[in-house]
Amino acid sequence: MKPTEPKKRDLPFKNVLVFGSGPIIIGQACEFDYSGTQACKALREEGLRVILLNSNPATIMTDPGMADRTYIEPVDPMTAIEIIRRESVDAILPTMGGQTALNLITALSQIPNALEGIQIIGANLKAIHLAEDRRAFRELVLSMGLDTPRSMIIRSVEECENFANEVGFPFILRPSFTMGGTGQSFVFGSSELVEKVSQGLAESPICEALVEESVIGWKEYEEADVEGSHEVELQADRREVERHEERDRERLDGVARAD
Repeated sequence: MKPTEPKKRDLPFKNVLVFGSGPIIIGQACEFDYSGTQACKALREEGLRVILLNSNPATIMTDPGMADRTYIEPVDPMTAIEIIRRESVDAILPTMGGQTALNLITALSQIPNALEGIQIIGANLKAIHLAEDRRAFRELVLSMGLDTPRSMIIRSVEECENFANEVGFPFILRPSFTMGGTGQSFVFGSSELVEKVSQGLAESPICEALVEESVIGWKEYEEADVEGSHEVELQADRREVERHEERDRERLDGVARAD
């Protein structure tokens, strides 16, 4: 018996523009190419016309036949606007090209009428903003009643030094409006603070970063009540936690003395 093809959904758009990641380093970010390739296949299986913008020809997603129309052009707003006009684009998928694609959709959203009548699929602009803006993400977490490590928004090395004096080392540096780990690092002591913070702030397009108390040394345990032995297992876990905490305190004290 011949298998029946899945019924295609009646979607409110027909021409989807997919953003690629542009140039990537060999051995890095291959997930963008893989996810973009799978997205092109899935969209075409839904009967949609796929237009791809990617400036890097050395990818699978730019192979002939992967998209209905492929543009190997700069991944920038002016190029995207021209493609939108030429191809009558009515939907954009910006989540398959890493930071480059996210920066592009954000830039387009700030150009009057650039995205008029176009549906953003995969993730809307609000979700992208919450994921990239460290302050907004932290406020979202707190609004849900969840606890977070102590943190602070900084815009200078001096502000970061004040945070380190209050919270101590190590702490985590997370530049705003970057994803994929760009500019992020652990800062273990004052000897490396200036260099790492300066570099992290330079990576942020708005020269801003979230510095956050590190959870190094924290332990995660799963509890299970097996035939009434729950209390015994918990007591053993507590003793193990105390041993690990003491060892971590000694290691961090050694780092602080070295500074």
